[in-house]
Amino acid sequence: MIWGLFTVSYTPAGVDVLLHRIRWSVQVPTRRAAERDQDKIDRWRAQVWPTVETPRATWAPGFASRTKPARG
Repeated sequence: MIWGLFTVSYTPAGVDVLLHRIRWSVQVPTRRAAERDQDKIDRWRAQVWPTVETPRATWAPGFASRTKPARG
């Protein structure tokens, strides 16, 4: 949208800085929608979400430092 209006590109972090500069902040709704159906949400979380969610890695990547020799 910014490119379309001003032909300038920004990263998301850059947009965040600009918006904070003009004193804009993240807006969060204070209440839930009246149309919310908690039963449907619970069913979706139980049935669909496990197939959508990607499993997290069970290992941490290694670390290689050029200044410290590897332990042996």
